[in-house]
Amino acid sequence: MTARIQEVVDRAFDYVIVGGGTAGLTLAARITEDPSKSVLVLEAGKANIDDPLILRPFSYGAHFANLDHAWGFKTIKQQYAENKESQWQRGKGLGGSSAINFMCYVKPPAEDINDVERLGNPGFNFEHYNRLLKRTEGFVAPTDEALAQAQLKSGLWQLGTNANPFGGDTKGYYVLPNTYDPISHTRSYATTAFYLPNKDRPNLVVLVEAPVGRVITDTASSGKIVARGVEFTHDGRQYTAKANKEVILSAGSPRSPQLLELSGIGNEDILNKIGVPVKINLPAVGENVQEHVFMGMSFELKDDVVFDTTDILRDPEVAAKHVNLHKSGSGAFTQGIVGFAFTSLDMITPRANEIITAAKAQYTQKMETSPAWLKDQYATHLARLDRAAPGYELILFPGFLSFPNPPAAGKRYITLCIAMNHMFSRGTIHSSSDDPAQDAEFNPHDFEEDIDVEVAVEMLRFIRKLSKTAPLQDILLEEVNPGKDTTSDADLASWVKKSYSTTYHTAGPCSMLPKERGGVVDTDMKVYGTENLRVVDLSVLPILPAAHTLATVYAIAEHAAEAINGRST
Repeated sequence: MTARIQEVVDRAFDYVIVGGGTAGLTLAARITEDPSKSVLVLEAGKANIDDPLILRPFSYGAHFANLDHAWGFKTIKQQYAENKESQWQRGKGLGGSSAINFMCYVKPPAEDINDVERLGNPGFNFEHYNRLLKRTEGFVAPTDEALAQAQLKSGLWQLGTNANPFGGDTKGYYVLPNTYDPISHTRSYATTAFYLPNKDRPNLVVLVEAPVGRVITDTASSGKIVARGVEFTHDGRQYTAKANKEVILSAGSPRSPQLLELSGIGNEDILNKIGVPVKINLPAVGENVQEHVFMGMSFELKDDVVFDTTDILRDPEVAAKHVNLHKSGSGAFTQGIVGFAFTSLDMITPRANEIITAAKAQYTQKMETSPAWLKDQYATHLARLDRAAPGYELILFPGFLSFPNPPAAGKRYITLCIAMNHMFSRGTIHSSSDDPAQDAEFNPHDFEEDIDVEVAVEMLRFIRKLSKTAPLQDILLEEVNPGKDTTSDADLASWVKKSYSTTYHTAGPCSMLPKERGGVVDTDMKVYGTENLRVVDLSVLPILPAAHTLATVYAIAEHAAEAINGRST
């Protein structure tokens, strides 16, 4: 279904998009709605079309060790997290991370998106965000039976129910929709939504197994840099793809800042270090990196609990049975993660006021010597604490998802995950070589800020209270991780640093901010100092909202499409 190299060589395209992931495919589909505009998408991975492991739900994490499905990125050892080396897998192949994610579709709190506007992006607010997503979203209501089952599995904690979680106020618990096709019982993702329906457009060419090494540029009479195309490899040979109008980087947060640096756009000290000639000295490239993290607390279920968990699939015979059941739209592989609650700090701990007061004192002092961009980030986080923003997430995972103690054979578990969505810590992504085949250095500075550790410990204590409260206490046996002997603040903090995982929501290294406030791209996602180079992926988001990021990536792509095609009303 995808192109051959012969369809690309010796041909110029209006737009060359680097990356056929969530944002890249969405943007390509929107641009090629105009038959006069031609688009080439270069994807480093394979097409992976009709791959059952991608299409079959409930296969959480099964893609991560498959190099056809995921990039095996790793952070450097984390100085502030007991030298932990985190896994940063990202989707590889058409559809990007929407092909391997956990299928959760969440909208952020309105004020979290309004923060993007307040940081220097006029018009990029929650009203605009919702309007953008109207083009992308579709919803099929579950059957009464399916909804009842979802409520049974998700309503195990006594928190306030949120009847309209997509309306801007996300506080409370609710049954969350999944990106799931109820007719075929398969994953709905960027490939099925934006590529396959449009694959026969003569103005859309998608070439896979074509990693890009750098953007080819020259200098216009205005003094700005002009992107003329990109260098890429395919089947062991190097080629050039020419762009008549624009080059658009949609390679994802781990790759897009690296491609800018390899193209001579970034901090001149970094570029000099790796031997890349400086085209634009743009110090913010690769800075302001932020991430969501989570920890899982697993509890053994009593034998008489009635619902299935992922644990049954550890038995190969049972797994094979459920694969066959999936073909008829039944069995474990038709399930999703649906039980979510978003809370503010005061809903988690009686120490909220104490923590907030201390944070205000600490960061007000820090801001006196912080660079402008970091001052803005701290001020935004303090404002989020002041307004009791729902920056802390609880997820009911139907199975075992925790460390370090392993599950026992034949047992079933539920895991109550805590997710830290308003982290103060900030990191970096920078090239360590001029070789595009070598990964950048990923250093998120996880838990550098003490408040992140302190809040995580408070959340763990809250989960323990929940586990001893009906109806949870009626179905649970013992706590497996971190385990009942891990009780002190110091021991819990140590467990957090050893056992946390990324939520794969890296943002910020190509921030959409005013240049003087740490920006890499403007509000139309055009790189400062260039005439026709954009970045369109999660790397442009200047501050993370308290939500899983799939919807936001679609919104970013729709926003860029309007910048290119003309604004809608």
